[in-house]
Amino acid sequence: MNGITPYINDLQRISLYWGMATIILFGIFLFMWLREPRRLINGITFTIFFISFLSELAILIFSTNNLPFIVIMGVLFLLIVGVISVTMLFMWALLLWNALIVWKRESHTLSNMLTLFLALFLIGLWIVNSFMAGRARFLPDWFNTLISSLPVIGFYLVICSYNFLVNVFLYQFLPRRYKADYLIVLGAGLINGDTVSTLLGNRIDAAIKFANKQIKKGRPAPKIVFSGGQGPDEKLSEAQAMADYAIAHGWDKDLVILEDKSRNTLQNMQFSKAIIQNDYGQNNAYIKFFSNNYHIFRAGLYAKMAGIAANGIGAATKFYFLPNALIREFVAVFLMNKKRHLIVIGLIMVLTLLLVAVTIYTNIMSH
Repeated sequence: MNGITPYINDLQRISLYWGMATIILFGIFLFMWLREPRRLINGITFTIFFISFLSELAILIFSTNNLPFIVIMGVLFLLIVGVISVTMLFMWALLLWNALIVWKRESHTLSNMLTLFLALFLIGLWIVNSFMAGRARFLPDWFNTLISSLPVIGFYLVICSYNFLVNVFLYQFLPRRYKADYLIVLGAGLINGDTVSTLLGNRIDAAIKFANKQIKKGRPAPKIVFSGGQGPDEKLSEAQAMADYAIAHGWDKDLVILEDKSRNTLQNMQFSKAIIQNDYGQNNAYIKFFSNNYHIFRAGLYAKMAGIAANGIGAATKFYFLPNALIREFVAVFLMNKKRHLIVIGLIMVLTLLLVAVTIYTNIMSH
């Protein structure tokens, strides 16, 4: 026991310093996130803090010198790692299952088949990897070096998707301040060209709920800007359909403003901003915008691009629809930053080609 005591004391000392570092990392994340939550770097700062927190937790557990407690926590950790590993290993099956559910319950559009496409891609990737692994020893060294870039690029895409998901998750927990002058509800396609869908109705309901809570707190009622133009297959604008829905659900028609020219989320923000500035008389109105929870972070990025100092509130979405929707959102955000990603992937390819050249040169010199 006496031999273990110095070891325990060292752990406790490390835990103290590590804990201070973890608190500092949390402070950095919190400051950056609260100051501007519409930045992808927030996912990175949160991850750094979270890894530090888990490390600190592990040190604290070992420093207790309580063997049963350490064993229990170790088994729990292994179970969590095991569940994550099994989930990742059979991701293709989970995606196929989700694709089947979406196919049964939603329209058969390409945008609703993304989980199916991703599942087929993962299956194809596994087949190719298995084939290449068996033939790698028969292929030229330079070719093996060349295809080694694919796992690196794949890992980069995994990191990007993870960071995106962290940001989407964090954005759901932004503080809500009930002092808005205007609420912007983002449009979505209408059923049969004239009917508000459940998904779109959830956005409107969330805005009305927010407004009513603000009124209950004794603050002035906000005006709601319904934003969405008329598509080629729609009988009226999305803005008008949303306004009709809101009024039918008890919202005051005198507090309704229509923005019925936009065709995408960026235009939703740009055109709504112009209307609000004209109605408010100045550009310092306090604004909140509403969409579905999977879309709200990307909408925030577009709001930032449009120069709107506002954050959004996400409405609930059916759980089975989330994987498909999140894949679509990730692709959209990835393309928003395509120059940055092309530079990174380009650098990976350049380094790979340099390694290929070195491999060829080495083989020539060895012969």
